[in-house]
Amino acid sequence: MSTSATAGTWLTQEAHARLVAQLEDMTGPQRAHIVSRIEAAREEGDLKENGGYHAAKDEQGKLEARIKQLTALLRDIRVGETPPGDVIEEGCLVTVDYGDDDCETFLFASRENATDEGGRIGSLDVYSPESPIGQAIAGHKAGEQVTFGPRAITVTIKSVEPYTI
Repeated sequence: MSTSATAGTWLTQEAHARLVAQLEDMTGPQRAHIVSRIEAAREEGDLKENGGYHAAKDEQGKLEARIKQLTALLRDIRVGETPPGDVIEEGCLVTVDYGDDDCETFLFASRENATDEGGRIGSLDVYSPESPIGQAIAGHKAGEQVTFGPRAITVTIKSVEPYTI
């Protein structure tokens, strides 16, 4: 759940372009390939014991679920808009201090912005509003302290600034 006054998930321009291309590939060539695999497996006969058919149907289900997810995500987005003010919301670079000047800077945004499997954009971690720290810091400002997680981790918000490429 976003605390932003502006509706929609925040995405970088790069993430938006990547997701649009992924959706186009999934609804075009990938979907057609799976349909042809299912058709070929059907022609082999008995579907009860046809592993290729069942594998293709499973793959089709996963593909259709991701298509549905991307379609919903891309329907209501904000691309690269600079968040107004100094309150933490999607699209902000946030620096927090875990204590003893153990600081971390991260992008507060949907994990769909990450460009690698580790949830990063280059050397920058991406924390979503749904993450434990994301839920705790959303709507707060620099200088405030928040506590989150089962171990009651307390952080001090050091800075909040718009993310720019």
